[in-house]
Amino acid sequence: MCMLNIIKSVIFGIVEGITEWLPISSTGHLYLFQSFMNLNEPKAFISMYMVVIQLGAILAVVLLYWKRLWPVRRIRTTKDRVGRLGWDHDILQMWLKVIIATIPAAVIGGPFDDFFEAHFYNPTSIAVMLILFGILFIVVENRNATKKARVYSVDDFTYRDAIIIGLFQLIAALFPGTSRSGATIIGALMIGISRTSAAEFTFFLAIPAMFGGTLLKLRHFHHFTGDQGAVLAVGMIVSFVVSVLAIKFLMNYIKTHDFKAFGWYRIALGIIVLAVGFLI
Repeated sequence: MCMLNIIKSVIFGIVEGITEWLPISSTGHLYLFQSFMNLNEPKAFISMYMVVIQLGAILAVVLLYWKRLWPVRRIRTTKDRVGRLGWDHDILQMWLKVIIATIPAAVIGGPFDDFFEAHFYNPTSIAVMLILFGILFIVVENRNATKKARVYSVDDFTYRDAIIIGLFQLIAALFPGTSRSGATIIGALMIGISRTSAAEFTFFLAIPAMFGGTLLKLRHFHHFTGDQGAVLAVGMIVSFVVSVLAIKFLMNYIKTHDFKAFGWYRIALGIIVLAVGFLI
């Protein structure tokens, strides 16, 4: 087993766990790290690895929000102390909205995933989307500074809200560097969703989106060596642990802060990505 690849996988897992949930683009950060410390593996494995380690990040959401995600409840009555199993209709409606929001990326983004990766996974495209959405964060937060949010709970989302947020996720699915969380949060803020509700819906929306992305990558990669399996497992485990911490940090941070700091960070990162792309 190549210990150097294991160490690199730990670093990639940390980067994925932080940047998948903060709206600062996991793609932009992983591009920079790949430029200087790429895994010593075939290109096909690396392409698959960078997507599949997101499974660890997904499990972090499931762990932290299990009660908000699992729709089966034990319903107790005065006659029946033990209760019976039943469906929580609020959670079922939430999942329906998540599915609706997933449709644009699944229908349009899925079939063209390989095309857009081949033509837009480059430093210029990544940097442009980093900077563009960084500016959008600042503009939208400035516009919302004197406005009250229209929606303060995911339960109060309309199906129209879900469709609009899903269209923003489509942008992220097509153009690397946009940041899936960044795009969906921007879309939610623009239509009057509160910061905490925007972030939570983004977490929930990630579950089918990232599972789908993982399946798309795995369809082209069917065989792992023992070393490759170990590298992938380490990346997923680390991304899981770090994601738990990153999600908790973000939810505490946005209770008293806006997203403008992330916007400025994205602009700076975009400039760095352009510089690195020009030099290598």
